[in-house]
Parts: sequence; C-alpha cells; structure tokens
Amino acid sequence: MVTKVGIRDVAKAAGVSVTTVSHALNPAGGTRVKTETREHIRAVAKDLGYAPNRLASGLRNHRSQILGLVSDEITTTPFAGAMIKGAQDAAYERGYVVMVVNSGLDPELESREIRTLQQHQVDGIVFARMYHQGVSLPEELGTVPTVLLDAVTADPSISSVVPDEVAAAETAVEALVKAGHTRIGMLGNVDDIPATHGRLRGYRNALARHGLQFNAELVTSGVADTAGGREAALRLLQRPDRPTALFCFSDRVAMGAYQSAATLGLRIPDDLSVVGTDNLELIAAALWPGLTTVALPHYEMGRWAVTRLLDDIEGPESAAVQEMFSCPLIERGSVGPPPA
Repeated sequence: MVTKVGIRDVAKAAGVSVTTVSHALNPAGGTRVKTETREHIRAVAKDLGYAPNRLASGLRNHRSQILGLVSDEITTTPFAGAMIKGAQDAAYERGYVVMVVNSGLDPELESREIRTLQQHQVDGIVFARMYHQGVSLPEELGTVPTVLLDAVTADPSISSVVPDEVAAAETAVEALVKAGHTRIGMLGNVDDIPATHGRLRGYRNALARHGLQFNAELVTSGVADTAGGREAALRLLQRPDRPTALFCFSDRVAMGAYQSAATLGLRIPDDLSVVGTDNLELIAAALWPGLTTVALPHYEMGRWAVTRLLDDIEGPESAAVQEMFSCPLIERGSVGPPPA
C-alpha cells in the first residue's frame, strides 16, 4: 500500500512549519519565503513525491486552476510545439494546467469544445489561431476571461498578442540593405490578412529609410507555399533587370525562390540573396545554404497569452492590452553582397 505524502510530512522533513511549506509551494506566495528556504522546501517535496491538493486549493479560491487553449489548426502545424509549450510553461509556473482543443476550422465543433471546457470549470481561455488574423469571438467566450493568441478582434476589452509584421519585414530588408543590396524584390502573399499588408508596409518603410525608391515591378505575389514562391520568383528573376535580393513572405516561399534560382543557374548567395519569414526550421535550416530568416516568436507569444490571462484572473481588473512582439533575425548563409 502506497502512503500519500502530505504537507505535514514535507514540513517535518524540511524542518519548517506547515505555513512556510504552503507559502513556498504556492506560485503566488513563494516570494514570502527566502529564496534558499523556498528552494530547499521544493527539493524536499520533490524527493518525497509530494503533490499539492489542487482540488482543495481550488475550492478555497473558487478556481479549478485549469486553463483552456482553443485553436483552429495549430496542433497540425510545425509551430504548435513552441506556441503550446510557451503557454504550458507559463501556466505551470503559476500552478495551472492547460487543456488544448483543436476545432479543425469547424465552428460548430469549436462552440462545443468551448462549452465542454466551461463544464470543466476552466478559469480562462486562450483563443489561438494558426496565423495572425482578425476574428469574431464565439458567443460562448462572453462568460469566461479570454486572451487572443496570434489574433485580434474589434472588441477593445479583449487582450491579444500578435507578431509585429511591419517590424519583421523591416528587419529582413535591413539585413539585405546592410549587405549592400539596392535592388530588392519582394515575394508577397495573395491572402487578405494582416501579415500580407504589414510585411509589404515594412518592406516599403525599410526602402524609404535608406533612400531607395519603391518599384512596384519588383513586388509580386502568389500563394504562400513553395509552388507559389517558385512561380513568383521566376517572374522577377527572369527580368533583364532582375533584383539582386529577395525578401520572401514565408520560408516556404523562400524555398520556391531557391528552386527558381537553381533552375536559372543562379547561386545563393553569390548571385542572389534571400531572406525568409517564419524560421520554420524544417525548411530554413535544411536548405543549402541555410536560409537567413525572421523568426516569428511563437513560444514568447504563447507564454505572454497565458501570463496575461492569469494576471486578469488573479489580479485586480485592468485595461486590455494589444501586444505586438518583435521578430528577431536568424542569420544563416543566404545573404551576401550583390554580384559585381
């Protein structure tokens, strides 16, 4: 028979009071205990296999200490791991767990999943989308604290976090300008989404900042995948006055640009420099040479969304925040000086 370890057992083994153990193991109250004591108590609790009674704690504070994460197609994308891990890490540090559901773009299923989460008495919900987009919130979310992840809504009372699309493009183009390029093309996206418009604006901003005139003939759009990127790149690279560098809407588009360059006998980065967006490592790190790209901060956004949600749940009421995260440049081998 296995004997369950209780908080009094931890207190006795650690040589402290039950109250001190309670404060040390409570994410919200850990600051009341000296760092050395807190770490000692947590080590003892771990050695003894102590697990706090979350049900009893929830009954005291009227919380389940469970959060829901409702997504459209996130769990089927390469970015799922980072986004969900960021959310789970932030929840764990505050004594919460995250239940993840995926609707597969089925609105009826999504509504049913939200109702199911509410039946489990979740304390709040992160409403997440696969890519940055505007959304209308399901009616079911009107009764539970909610934060948007990689999405925005017209309701100013809902907090949200998205990547800074304009700054991401500026960072990419700045890298090309810094390498000496003045004739920079852009392979955009045909979809009417915030990323399409924001990245085009950032491309134009960066050119203007360096006194380079915007040329609409050097901007072409297609489906944001490898085939679309291949076709779009061919349109620009077959011009007699072709660009010496390309800024690509995504890493998949950039892979298509690599293929078109190879077809035309152009070497990267000797004859053509390329910068992508996403830092999709399955592509960016696998291409040869490796693709220099701007990383979308999926882990950081997932972490921020849960942290903000818990602050709303546990703290005093405050104004909603619409957060935009910067996108760092990941340098590999696809950028060099323009050909002589």
